[in-house]
Amino acid sequence: MLSVTGGFVLLAAVLHASWNALLHGNRDRHLSMAWMSIVIAIVSTLVALNLPLPAAGAWPYIVASGLVHIVYNISLIRSYGRSDLSVAYAIARGSSPLLVTLGAALFAQEAVSPLHVLGIVMISGGILALALLDRRVSRADVLAALSTGVIIALYTVIDGIGVRQSNGQAFAYTAWMFMFYWSMPLLFIAKRGWAALLNPIRTHPLSVSSSLGGGLVSIGAYGIVIWAMQSGAMGGVSALRETSVVFAALIGRVFLGEDMSAKRWTVCAVVAAGAVCLGL
Repeated sequence: MLSVTGGFVLLAAVLHASWNALLHGNRDRHLSMAWMSIVIAIVSTLVALNLPLPAAGAWPYIVASGLVHIVYNISLIRSYGRSDLSVAYAIARGSSPLLVTLGAALFAQEAVSPLHVLGIVMISGGILALALLDRRVSRADVLAALSTGVIIALYTVIDGIGVRQSNGQAFAYTAWMFMFYWSMPLLFIAKRGWAALLNPIRTHPLSVSSSLGGGLVSIGAYGIVIWAMQSGAMGGVSALRETSVVFAALIGRVFLGEDMSAKRWTVCAVVAAGAVCLGL
């Protein structure tokens, strides 16, 4: 049976798939990311100012993670502009747990049990298969998504180590890291101007509203993961979180009209079995 922590990470997986579907579903993803980042930054600022500061040892990791997240957001938008949600999202998220496990072993001296290794391999392999089955994906598309996966692994390892230096202040750590998201609307304004950011409030209010909702969901999704990595193995938490790809495939099928063959349903079952291995 999954632990309480594992249950929360699965909840984070659902939330993560949801906000990525919102981002992918918007025509202007740069605009959507800007508004997502605005609500993330506002909420994070309010939270950060009302919690104790993380311990001094956590600050280098907060800064590093914040900067890497900026690169991640840009890479994610580029990747989603090239492929279906179920392809780009699956390759990016599926490649990261194995990289996180390797990074955690190298930099945090983490060891995982053989059963957990099997679970991580099943999840990563299944996710990558989910992306590639019954599809012709160009080399450029794969490389774009894989580069996003490398960035995901990088910030996950940074945050896994950093939150353990925060003296138990996981939520404060998360809030201060997310304050770097103020840079995303500033970059948008620098490139396209204030009017491009503000006019859609009047012309496309539903799109802006969905982006704001996606930002709130994003805070909860990754905040849970950072909290879980205080005591859980980074690779295991990452792999369990990446079961979000299964939820993304379902969302892509139901709401975005993307295909789901019998083979893809089978692979989803393999990913679910891998999640069970992590919970044992």
